[in-house]
Amino acid sequence: MAATSKRATKPFLRFHHSDSLRTKTLAVLEALEQSPEPSQHRDALAGIVVELTHAGADAYFMQPLKRAKAGYITQRSAELGLAGALQVMGSIVRSIIGHMNEPQLRSVCGSIRQFMR
Repeated sequence: MAATSKRATKPFLRFHHSDSLRTKTLAVLEALEQSPEPSQHRDALAGIVVELTHAGADAYFMQPLKRAKAGYITQRSAELGLAGALQVMGSIVRSIIGHMNEPQLRSVCGSIRQFMR
């Protein structure tokens, strides 16, 4: 209980994402959490983590850049660089989640649920 209240007082950042991504995320989390064989949902979980990462990068980086009215070349350069970084990250996420066991998969689900609160 003390860890929870201690965690709640720490600063945090959150981002808004689409209703459809939220619905999809919750469906994947519920399917994995309720499954007798969570490993069957590794690919779906990895996909959600990648989609959330993309949404977060857009919210934290690309949208502020656009609001700042950065020039076209700057925005395009940022988009290309970010796309490359996210592609590499997506491969890493899929590989790591693809090798997780049941407790690890459930832990990732729990962490995502904490971020959604």
